[in-house]
Amino acid sequence: MAKCTFVVTAGLFLGMKTISTDICVLGGGSGGLSVAAGAVQMGARVVLVEPGPMGGDCLNYGCVPSKALLAAGHHAAVMRNAGAFGIQSVEPSVDMAAVADHIAEAIAAIAPHDSVERFESLGVTVIQAKGQFIAPRQVEAGAYRISAKYFVIATGSTAMIPPIAGLDTVPYFTNETIFANREFLPELLILGGGPIGMEMAQAYRRLGSKVTVLEMFQCFAKDDPDCAAIVKAKLSEEGVDIRENHRVTHVAQQSTGGVQVTAEHDGEQVMFSASHLIVATGRKPVLDGLGLEAAGIAYDSKGISVDARLRTTDRRIFAIGDVIGGLQFTHTAGYHAGIVIRNMLFKLPAKVDHRAMPWVTYTDPELAHVGESAHTAQARLGEAAVMVTEFPFSGNDRAIAERQTEGKIKVVSDRRGSVLGVDIVGAHAGELILPWQALIGKKQKISAMAATIAAYPTRSEISKRVAGQYFTPKLFSERVKKIVRLLLKLF
Repeated sequence: MAKCTFVVTAGLFLGMKTISTDICVLGGGSGGLSVAAGAVQMGARVVLVEPGPMGGDCLNYGCVPSKALLAAGHHAAVMRNAGAFGIQSVEPSVDMAAVADHIAEAIAAIAPHDSVERFESLGVTVIQAKGQFIAPRQVEAGAYRISAKYFVIATGSTAMIPPIAGLDTVPYFTNETIFANREFLPELLILGGGPIGMEMAQAYRRLGSKVTVLEMFQCFAKDDPDCAAIVKAKLSEEGVDIRENHRVTHVAQQSTGGVQVTAEHDGEQVMFSASHLIVATGRKPVLDGLGLEAAGIAYDSKGISVDARLRTTDRRIFAIGDVIGGLQFTHTAGYHAGIVIRNMLFKLPAKVDHRAMPWVTYTDPELAHVGESAHTAQARLGEAAVMVTEFPFSGNDRAIAERQTEGKIKVVSDRRGSVLGVDIVGAHAGELILPWQALIGKKQKISAMAATIAAYPTRSEISKRVAGQYFTPKLFSERVKKIVRLLLKLF
């Protein structure tokens, strides 16, 4: 534990030491670390309680290692497809132990920023133990009993393991174990066609594994169907066997050491077998052992209940990030951290606004979204009040030069030109979504993008082109032509 900047006294409870502080944060992931770092540097006394590795899921089991793995798969794909550029294509020789080392190095390079040592140097008292409420506004963690003016619950989420018969009798990977794998996986079955499952499917396929994805409903269910179809087609082209509308009913160990999965599809049973299994069927909030009942905090299986200011049923206890359900992204937790800091330290009634919250799936091509989908906007405003404007990557000169023409941008707006939502599927879609996020957040119109000067040749031109496309019907209409001809005659 860090040297405290406030008094730690010996307690009378079974040798417990008691701490009284301003803010106690439960969870050392993205949201918790952002709260702790921000609050302590603004003058608050902060205790951070984290039983596991600092940095949470994102650094250790999620965002960072998955992107490192995808990068390895990308380089393998580049070697296979170099022939299109006049360079001899080769089948890469993949060393999975070296791939695992690459992933570990990426984590290690970022870890110091999230480390106990860094946070102690900032003045945060770090307790490496599991925290549990034992009373309203009182937490027990290891040998410490902590009282605070405010608490922030930021314990995140973990892999949700579905109640499938036999699953508990076979070995399987989740996102919390797959990135430590150092062996070649010849055949891989992935349960779940969400972002995690599909990213892992493409990465491992490119690294040489035979991959099958079993999804109960539709893959990329939260994304625009047209855009999702482009990604699914690319993965299928690369050899990923995608089976949608397959409900897995049973899992069993094979005598050869692999796994056998039974699924229902159109009323029939279908059998699949593979050497290895990944379970990627979603996330669930980390609630067990927090003692929420003792603190009088309302919650359900989806997460802790909060209001628009991220306050729980105890207004001095906040909850942020994955533990409240909803949009479970690292950047969401970071955004939430700023909201609670304004509420706790500056007494400002800051409220969450998720209208401009983006998300990205880092397959190739990438799939990015912000705002409303066309479907939800049409349901809210009526189909006639909503305009959907598209522009293909095949019309972008940079994409053509680099042979990355798969994809498109789709902009959802109202008749007045207000941008309601954007979907992008294509190379670097995650980078291209940012200016649209700014437009939606600031409630600006599509004309602002149309008037922007984009450097040539860049992929970002696609945003200006789609904005221009919005005005094309009016700009090149017969009415405008008549006005131009009249003005030319008069002047």
